[in-house]
Amino acid sequence: MDAIPYLAFASALAALVLAGYYYKLVEAAPPGNERMVFLMEEIQKGAKAFLKAEYTWVAGFVVAMMILLGIVIDPLAPITYLLGACLSGGAGYVGMTVATKANARTTEAARTGPGPALAVAFRGGAVMGFSVAGLALLGLSAVYLVFVTWLEVDDAFNIVTAFGLGASSIALFSRVGGGIYTKAADVGADLVGKVEAGIPEDDPRNPATIADNVGDNVGDVAGMGADLFESYAGSIIAPISLVAFATAGLTAADAGQTGVVELLMFPLGIAFVGMVASIIGSFFVRGGTSTDSHALSRALHMGTNVAMGLTVLATIGMAYWMFGDDAVFAEGKPWGLAVAVVGGLAVGWALGKSAEYYTSADFSPVKNIADQAETGPATTVLGGISTGMVSVAASVVLILIGVGVAYWGGEQALGTGEAGGIPGGIYGIAVAAIGMLATTGVVVAVDAYGPIADNAGGIAEMAELDPSVRQVTDALDSLGNTTAAIAKGFAIGSAALTALALFKSFQYAIIDADPTAALNLNIGEVDVFIGLFLGAGLPFLFAALTIDAVGRAAQKMIEEVRRQFREIPGLREGLPGVVPDSARCVAISTEASLKEMVVPGALAIVVPLVTGFISTDALGGLLAGALVTGFALAIFMANAGGAWDNAKKYIEAGNHGGKGSDPHKAAVVGDTVGDPFKDTSGPAMNILLKVMTIVSLVFASAFV
Repeated sequence: MDAIPYLAFASALAALVLAGYYYKLVEAAPPGNERMVFLMEEIQKGAKAFLKAEYTWVAGFVVAMMILLGIVIDPLAPITYLLGACLSGGAGYVGMTVATKANARTTEAARTGPGPALAVAFRGGAVMGFSVAGLALLGLSAVYLVFVTWLEVDDAFNIVTAFGLGASSIALFSRVGGGIYTKAADVGADLVGKVEAGIPEDDPRNPATIADNVGDNVGDVAGMGADLFESYAGSIIAPISLVAFATAGLTAADAGQTGVVELLMFPLGIAFVGMVASIIGSFFVRGGTSTDSHALSRALHMGTNVAMGLTVLATIGMAYWMFGDDAVFAEGKPWGLAVAVVGGLAVGWALGKSAEYYTSADFSPVKNIADQAETGPATTVLGGISTGMVSVAASVVLILIGVGVAYWGGEQALGTGEAGGIPGGIYGIAVAAIGMLATTGVVVAVDAYGPIADNAGGIAEMAELDPSVRQVTDALDSLGNTTAAIAKGFAIGSAALTALALFKSFQYAIIDADPTAALNLNIGEVDVFIGLFLGAGLPFLFAALTIDAVGRAAQKMIEEVRRQFREIPGLREGLPGVVPDSARCVAISTEASLKEMVVPGALAIVVPLVTGFISTDALGGLLAGALVTGFALAIFMANAGGAWDNAKKYIEAGNHGGKGSDPHKAAVVGDTVGDPFKDTSGPAMNILLKVMTIVSLVFASAFV
């Protein structure tokens, strides 16, 4: 049993070795001609410059939080907070680096066919996936071993939880900052280029094209990587903190007799088997010769399906190995925890399939939006909004099924918790979140593949390659939009379960700090009621701030692109030797995104802190309100944005008049509206929920 943290640590090292192996395979692939290499290097320089500037800005916030944690919580907490922040930022940087190497190589491979191109793009994504999962599990298992197992320090689990807060801090700023950058460039490039100038997407004449391709890497790769790093780490921390705070009064001997040690180890055990399954599953991704979306989807998802199947079998074995002694718990049915974890995995898969249904051009919701584009932008926008809203209902039903199954499974294994102090049902929900993200390595690999394919298409267009190459990259890119929506479904679903478990941990932490200060969640009490409404409104304010930020940054981008078309002779006509000033557009996106990310990012930290120091009951209401509306809003925005994007691509494939037609222009407007929905506000929403909850948990003792 004591070997589990070491096994988790070893599996994390194996994941990092695999990431290095895939990196070498990507690096060995040919990058194409001189023009393609030049474009690749320009995109890489822009992405590195942005991340350097962003991390410099965020460093000031990290230092301030370290000082606060050291004074208010524990002198050791800043160490794990900094480790979580550095590893999260490092995972994003590694992913961005390989993605900007894989883009031109995917384009070159697309000259041969979709199979080789898919293989290169997936391997690039796999570097990201296994760096994210490997660094998260490596850091977390190391922190557990050092502070809990070896040093046995006081308040060890406060120190472990600070690791999650560090990861969440970087994730929030990376998602918001990267999302603002990429969508400002994307909106500017689309509205002026495709709608006003009537030139193709990623045309070399468009000054915003390079910035747009840079944005794919800083937002959809580095930002997404930090997001999933935080989600994965948070899903493991939630059940550990729940058990730790629920049993804070037990002696070490009592903990051994009541099975507390096993409950602390089980999350790391599931992470271990999930990591091994992901490593094996990654080798099952094989590209074929067809550009058909179904064939590409089957090839790409084979790795995920294999990893999920292996995880299910290993989880059942892990549950019986760790909890086979029926005398330890009130009910003593080990299969109950296996049901909870597998239920979470199944619901994560179902959320992904739901997202696929509402965002893929293979199904009626996206085709209906394309039909509505026949009557203009207004009906296109209305169609996307309604599709996003309908998708919320399906996701809510699925998450409730997952909560019910996990709660039941937890109670079967642990009982109600009245005797041993362990809330069996809530513990079941907490480990269900790990089930959702157990295969993070391969899930992120499939997600990060999308931006690489998108960049590959941009390079094909800017390098003026044969149209057949762009046809291959477009097929890969269209699938990438769907895989991104699926990964967001996993992240948002796990956020709901993780936030619920962290919320329960917060309740126990309040009691642990002051037994007379039990959290009151009676909405008949005015402070709880006020907190509930504050929490319900906060996700809308956060979404508005981030959408406004994209709008303001995009406005500057649009004005700059128009100025260059107007003032640079021969640019719009594409005369030989006339090139746009792409560096200016990169600078506009960088400057705007760094300024605009501060207020939304600080909101998630400051609001729960201020509320908690005023009233812990109001903070409880705030967290409850934010969890419900934030989950619904995140699903709505992610799926509406994905649906608009693929409706545009469906038309560009030759339907409803194809590129340049009036329906196409209407679909571009819909896609533009959806850009900040799916790539800025929506994905950042799940981080908002967990940041507020984990801040509340870490500072619980200070509040009382």
